[in-house]
Amino acid sequence: MRRRALFGPAAVAATDPLWTRTAFAADNAIVKPLPPENFTVLGTNAEMRWDSPEPVGDIVPASRFFVHNHTATPRLDARTWRLSIVGDGLRGGPDTVTYDDLLRLPSQTRVEAIECAGNGRAFFTSQQGQAVEGTAWRLGGIGVARWRGVPLSVLLHRAGITRDAVDVLPEGLDDDYVTGGVNLGRVRRPLPVHKALDDVLVAYEMNGEPLPPDHGFPARLVVPGWIGIANIKWLGRIEVSRSPLRSPWNTEYYRLYGPDHPADGQLITRQNTKSAFELPWGATLEAGRDHVLRGRSWSGTGGVSRVEVSTDDGRTWRRASFVGSGRGWQRWTVRWRPGPGEHVLLARAVDRHGVGQPEAEPYNTQGYLFGAVVRHPVSAW
Repeated sequence: MRRRALFGPAAVAATDPLWTRTAFAADNAIVKPLPPENFTVLGTNAEMRWDSPEPVGDIVPASRFFVHNHTATPRLDARTWRLSIVGDGLRGGPDTVTYDDLLRLPSQTRVEAIECAGNGRAFFTSQQGQAVEGTAWRLGGIGVARWRGVPLSVLLHRAGITRDAVDVLPEGLDDDYVTGGVNLGRVRRPLPVHKALDDVLVAYEMNGEPLPPDHGFPARLVVPGWIGIANIKWLGRIEVSRSPLRSPWNTEYYRLYGPDHPADGQLITRQNTKSAFELPWGATLEAGRDHVLRGRSWSGTGGVSRVEVSTDDGRTWRRASFVGSGRGWQRWTVRWRPGPGEHVLLARAVDRHGVGQPEAEPYNTQGYLFGAVVRHPVSAW
C-alpha cells in the first residue's frame, strides 16, 4: 500500500515539476543545489566534500551524494518512460517495461556504494607528479545509499534471455555525448551476462524516496563493486546479445593505457581499495591535546578487514577502530595528540582478500583507479 500511495496518479500530479519537466538549462548540468561547503563543482560533476560541517554517516543523503554527468541531467516523465529490452539474445523478440511494471515486480533493497573510476585522479599529479587526463577528483567521487529496485535478472528472464547470450548493453536517456567534435551517442557500457544475472539492480528508489533527477530518475542500474560508469543512470534501453558488444565506454574510455599496460589498454570493471580522512586538506589542529581523527575506507571486493593510520608520515602505524555498520564502506576513528609543527597523515586499508593499498599507484594515462595511500597534510599549533 505504501508504494501505491507514493507513486499513484495523485502523487504524480502533485509533484509535476519533478516528474514532467523534460528540458534543462544548457549552463546547468546538475539540478540539485550544490552549496560550496558540501560540494566541489568540477564541470558537469560535483564531488562530495569530506570536510563539510555536516558529516554523513553510513548512508549518504541524496542531497549530499556526488554527481557524475557526461552531459546534463534530463528531466523525464515516469508516466511516459519506457525501458526497451531488445537484441538477438532474447527469445520471441523485444520487451517493454513501464514504470508501473517496475513497481509491481519483485523488489530488493540493498546498501551499495557507487564510485567514479576516476575517484582520486588528482593524486596522480599532486602526489606522483604524473600528468593524466580527465576530471581532477580527489576522493569525494563516491557515495553509499540504500537502493530499492528490481533485480536485472528478473527483467532479463521476463524478456526471455537465451542460454547463449553473452553481453548486456544498458543505455541511458541523457543527451548524446559529444567530445572533440565527435558524437559518441548516449552513454552505454556492456556488462557480461554472468554479472548482469548475478547482483545488478534496476533501482527506482534511493534512501526510501524516488530517485532524484541527478541520480537516475526514473530508473538506473546499481552494479555492486564495479566502476561508476557501469551504473547507467536514466536507463532507457538494454540490448541482449549472443556476441560481444562494444561502445566507446569500454573500447576507448575506462581502460588502462600506459607503459605498463597493453597497447590497446586493459579493460577495468571492479573498483579497488581507498581510504580518506574526514578533515580539511591542510587542516590546523590544536597542538598538545587529544583529537579524534575520523575517516572511512572502502573496496570494490565487498569489504574492508583492517585499517591502519600513521600520524608521522609512515614511520609508525596504528590500527584504527571501526565504527558504524560497515555496509558499503567502513568508517573508523583513531586518537591522536599532535605536537606543534607540520604533519602528514596516512591511512591504508586491507580488503577481505588480504589486498592492501600500495605506496604508489601504477601510472595510467586517464588516471583511473588511484588506490595508493594518500598523503594528507595537517599542522598543529
